[in-house]
Amino acid sequence: MTVQRHGGLTEQAAQAAVDQACRMLRLPTIRSQFPELAEAAAREQMSYLGFLAELLMAECDDRARRRSERRIKAAAFPREKSLRAFDYDANPNIDPAVIHTLATCEWVTKGQPLCLIGDSGTGKSHLLIALGTEAAMKGFRVKYTLATKLVNELVEAADDMVLNKTIARYGRVDLLCIDELGYMELDRRGAELLFQVLTEREEKNSLAIASNDSFGGWTKTFTDPRLCAAIVDRLTFNGTIIETGTDSYRLAQTRARAEHNAS
Repeated sequence: MTVQRHGGLTEQAAQAAVDQACRMLRLPTIRSQFPELAEAAAREQMSYLGFLAELLMAECDDRARRRSERRIKAAAFPREKSLRAFDYDANPNIDPAVIHTLATCEWVTKGQPLCLIGDSGTGKSHLLIALGTEAAMKGFRVKYTLATKLVNELVEAADDMVLNKTIARYGRVDLLCIDELGYMELDRRGAELLFQVLTEREEKNSLAIASNDSFGGWTKTFTDPRLCAAIVDRLTFNGTIIETGTDSYRLAQTRARAEHNAS
């Protein structure tokens, strides 16, 4: 195949041609950064091949960034949390090495569960959201939800005869993050519906939960002892359990600020 060449273009015509081609080929990053990169290439006397590589890598990097942003948005996290912002000094119960290992997301690749257990204000939700964000940034499909919200959605889906479709939707994501599990008692129907979601994901896709109660106290949430035992088994088999403790560092920080202001 003979490639048609367009020689003899003026500088202005060449820039217009690049702009039009980027629009047609849907290359927004090259289109926006081309003038700056072209100036840098001329200044640094880059080869044609080197300049082309810079353009293409800029486009690829920006596309990867936009994909990460879309995955994070699709996860529906209630707020932004990062591992970088986590205060390990305020909660010595949490081993930074364990969290850094989890941040590699190998456990998500293997479809393993993660349980964050501890009182309010000990960093459970922060870690849940931050690790979920890390997974989304690494290309995994992530979904965050509150336990009560998930159960209410499942009940409504059952009433509307679309339960299988809803369970399948939650089963497809690579990592399902369930926050505030154990805050409220679930009736038998709600617990059974939640169990169906856990069963759908078992040993296939990862599940991460945050709970303010130890497993022994889950009988208050899941009132059927056999169902409770089965749910605990689903959430712990081949999984990681992190106990964040009982001392609220949020409360400690609030008290410290109050004492500082009063002094």
